Amino acid sequence: MRKTILVLFSMLVSTLTASQEVASYQKMFDILMQKMSSTPSKFSTKEEEIMKKDAKNLAKSLPNPGIQVGQKAPDFSLKNAFGEELSLQTELKKGPVVLVFYRGAWCPFCNMHLHVLQESLGEFKKYGAQLITITPQTPDKSAEQIKKDGYPFEVLSDLDNSVMKEYKLYFELSKELLDIYESHGLDIEAFNGKSHTALPIPGSFVIDSRGIVRAMQADTDYKVRMEPKVIVDALIKISKDKQ
Repeated sequence: MRKTILVLFSMLVSTLTASQEVASYQKMFDILMQKMSSTPSKFSTKEEEIMKKDAKNLAKSLPNPGIQVGQKAPDFSLKNAFGEELSLQTELKKGPVVLVFYRGAWCPFCNMHLHVLQESLGEFKKYGAQLITITPQTPDKSAEQIKKDGYPFEVLSDLDNSVMKEYKLYFELSKELLDIYESHGLDIEAFNGKSHTALPIPGSFVIDSRGIVRAMQADTDYKVRMEPKVIVDALIKISKDKQ
């Protein structure tokens, strides 16, 4: 199933790039879902029931994930894919930060969101903002992803899950779900390291230079992501507030 999604996603990205169209995440998602609707599911009925149960339990345990608008964004220092350490406090001195937590290079919906954000970097830069991403995957996996996809933004590794916890996005995958993933060729530990099976709820935060969250989105449904337009609107408001 994962391989099928990745193939469809690659086709979609190629189509959009060829037409020089910068799509919203929702638009890309709708096209992908339409293409996938003609592909039979690789999961058994029992596996689908387990995944639905896990999704329901996660939503119940984290009804309001993520730090909220108006709150101070917790500072952190993490290493990027090439061993360089970055701190939020230092980066905020340069201007607003669009901070995005994603599950890993193995997640097609994360890749789709990152692609849309990459296409929007020019708009973010108009307001002095930069994109910083955080993932639990190891730096070598991030380096591979950067090389493959040509990402010009920072990809930081939260190897001890401390930042995910600070931002109220942390959760552990159940053994049942891990077994399903592995039976379909996805080994989370191969990406995150041995015995590291935690993931973040995908979350996006627009943080002003004072470190205050001005816009955010986090949803236990990993397919739901913040649109670049929402990010740009928040950056415009930040810019106007400074005048």
